[in-house]
Amino acid sequence: MKLTTVFATAALAATALLTGCTSTDHTNKPGAYADVNGLHMYYEVHGTPTDQPPLLLLHGALSGIGTDFGQLIPELSKTRQVIAVEQQAHGHTADIDRPLRTPQMAEDTVALLHTLGVQRADILGYSMGAGVALQISLTHPELVRKQILAAGGLDASAMQPGLLDGLAELQPEQLHGTPFHNDYLTNAPRPEDFPRLVARVTEHDQHASPVFAADAVRQIKAPTLTVIGDADIIRPEHAVEMFRLFGGGVMGDTPAGLPNAQLAILPGTSHITLVHRPELLLPMIPAFLDAPVR
Repeated sequence: MKLTTVFATAALAATALLTGCTSTDHTNKPGAYADVNGLHMYYEVHGTPTDQPPLLLLHGALSGIGTDFGQLIPELSKTRQVIAVEQQAHGHTADIDRPLRTPQMAEDTVALLHTLGVQRADILGYSMGAGVALQISLTHPELVRKQILAAGGLDASAMQPGLLDGLAELQPEQLHGTPFHNDYLTNAPRPEDFPRLVARVTEHDQHASPVFAADAVRQIKAPTLTVIGDADIIRPEHAVEMFRLFGGGVMGDTPAGLPNAQLAILPGTSHITLVHRPELLLPMIPAFLDAPVR
């Protein structure tokens, strides 16, 4: 199979699993828009404020709130406020005349949080959203209390060998019938712009994939939970490297106790299906967020 079709084929294979499990119709959801950095940015607020910071959800590439977090939001919002956003050209947020870039998505997200009066938050970023979360932690550390990086990496070396070699050949038609395409047709202001979204993401991955220096990541103080699937596009060795940079990989049976960094490798889980394992994630996420910082 050509590497260019791996992602599309995996998405199609996952369709049966995800059908009926994700929420792509946001008609009755508490969605709204905010104008930030020239972007008419869509967001949703679920649950009510508590004594804990809100949990910010950042979706993956080609996706949106419902496709990635439809199974998690109803449960997570029972015990804390959840804020979910849709980035430039994704979901309800229309594209504008600028490239898709991780630093810009991070700044858009921070501007939105400031608009909402949020001074401190926990962040869960998935795939592309993990890169946005990491960028926020590096450039706005005062904003981040804890972070969960799901299926994300520090640079292109995080990927399984050869995965990005033929990405430039990915065609929008290869994603027709997948949850990504169906969600876009349902929610996008201009459903006919799906090829433009694919082009934006492809250009980003080919020419502007983020690179996070190990020395900079090592300085992050926010407790971090690194999560991948055991059949992820992220190499398990890379996840362990990240875990160590955040202070993990040390013996916990000492007077110092467990480190603030945690690592989870979900069994029987691929990149696309990772956020659709509520039976594994829903016990794990609150346990990490509620744990005291050591």
